[in-house]
Amino acid sequence: MFRFAQTCEAIAATTKKLEKTAIVADYLSSLPVSEAAIAAVYLSGRPFPAYQETTLQVGGALLWRTIAQLSGKSEQELIASYRRHGDGGSVAAEVLPPRPQASLTLAVVQQTFEQIAASRGPTPKAQLLRELLGQATPLEAKYIVKIISGDLRIGLKESLVEEAIAKAFEVPLEDVKRANMLLGDIGETLLLASNGRLAEARLRLFHPIDFMLASPVESAEEALSYFERATVEDKYDGIRAHAHIHDGQARLYSRTRDEITESFPELPPALAGLPDGTILDGEIVAWSRGEDIPVRATERSSGSAVEGRALPFSTLQQRLGRKRVSEKLMREVPVAYLVFDALCSQGKVFLDRSLGERREALDQLLPVPLAVTASHAQAQSKFVFEDAAEPPVLVVFRAPTFDAGSSEDIETLFTAARARGNEGLMIKDLDSPYTPGRRGKSWLKMKRELATLDVVVTAVEYGHGKRIGVLSDYTFAVWDGDRLVNIGKAYSGLTDAEIAEMTEWFLAHITRDEGMRLQVEPKIVLEVAFNNMMRSDRHESGYALRFPRIVRIRTDKLAKDADTIERARKIYEKQPS
Repeated sequence: MFRFAQTCEAIAATTKKLEKTAIVADYLSSLPVSEAAIAAVYLSGRPFPAYQETTLQVGGALLWRTIAQLSGKSEQELIASYRRHGDGGSVAAEVLPPRPQASLTLAVVQQTFEQIAASRGPTPKAQLLRELLGQATPLEAKYIVKIISGDLRIGLKESLVEEAIAKAFEVPLEDVKRANMLLGDIGETLLLASNGRLAEARLRLFHPIDFMLASPVESAEEALSYFERATVEDKYDGIRAHAHIHDGQARLYSRTRDEITESFPELPPALAGLPDGTILDGEIVAWSRGEDIPVRATERSSGSAVEGRALPFSTLQQRLGRKRVSEKLMREVPVAYLVFDALCSQGKVFLDRSLGERREALDQLLPVPLAVTASHAQAQSKFVFEDAAEPPVLVVFRAPTFDAGSSEDIETLFTAARARGNEGLMIKDLDSPYTPGRRGKSWLKMKRELATLDVVVTAVEYGHGKRIGVLSDYTFAVWDGDRLVNIGKAYSGLTDAEIAEMTEWFLAHITRDEGMRLQVEPKIVLEVAFNNMMRSDRHESGYALRFPRIVRIRTDKLAKDADTIERARKIYEKQPS
């Protein structure tokens, strides 16, 4: 473990990508393969392979208490150390007492992690954690804490570990990347690479893989400059989800690779009948079902259809994070899964196929929307779907798609999407493969801000990563009569120079020191943009902003000139419902 920690220090000491890769490659090739597999997982910043559902369930508070107990330091001393370093691992390295020699091995650390994960309740977990850190040198403890917290922070992405494996075992990098993506286990990928068996990697069901990502565009003209064959979908205001179906089971995974099946119990039964080995990509939305519509019966239709529309994210939010969802809540906040891509079915992997081919495969799996063309999409406020489901409430749909050959077509579709209450458009290249985790120009998103608010900063927090030591997270408020009520928090949008300048100002205008959070004099005005607004008990205003980001510092405005709760209320009431 000590060599692992020394290697991490060497990696952190250089900013050069090639040097980092060479350090990791040399280290991995010097270890027995079984230990190298463990090290590869740890170097990826996690205690267990990505595909495993195992979690340590050790939170920051438990780590903090354990470090405090082993170090004997006061809370004030620990906070001061955290402010200097910005992460718990570096605090552990500074405050824990030295040990005469290093004795921990990677295998012992792994065994202890497995014991911690298997333990139930904070008391046995705390005991195991104390024993582990008690055996560690301060340098080893630094990286054990970093791995536990999932915040290695040495400038090493998993992609560089993949490059190091390719270099160490002299195998093609693309083969390493593909095997790791399919398996979700960089340790197992290393084992296959060491034996020249990377081609044996197979897609692992119920292992969440990364999502293909989209890049923003400002206009229809810009979107059409990137590719010729464009297909267009509404951009829904829900949560992106992959669905894995196998052996009569269906599970849902979010973009953070968390399983979210329990939050949406009505969806798995509707998905479970699909062919084994199916993986779908789509959006879970709160859904408003309209009236049944008689249609001409076809081979795939029962002679009736259903119309409906997605509802705002604020409605869906009532369903998020719940492990138990009542029948009452399912009735009050119904959901639908709008599917727009097929990644795999019956053992056939479609990732390398074009979007056009993947959509042909998807058409064979799910109900296809009835004809919805650009010519009448402008006036239509709801989508119409075939409804051949039993029971008749259909909750899994094939997301409608449209052809767009001109900027005028896209603008028409954008207007229609906004009229349906959706965020905007997704514009996609029909010739593009599915590239997990990559944000290129094959998928584009076009949306426009709902509004901006001028707000007053009331509290600030220290940042993380490259923002250690600066105040970069801002809580802000609007006026409710003669008092300020918080309405949100943002940490993106300002330059490093602006953050440094603001840090100096805030440190000189503290009204209350709460450790990592500082109450400050309410004098700084920011213009903040956001996608939409929702009701929330989290803030005193009763509202919360979705995806807030700082547009600029309003040096031209005094605090008294900031917006009011009345304006926030009007924005909330006018947003598409």
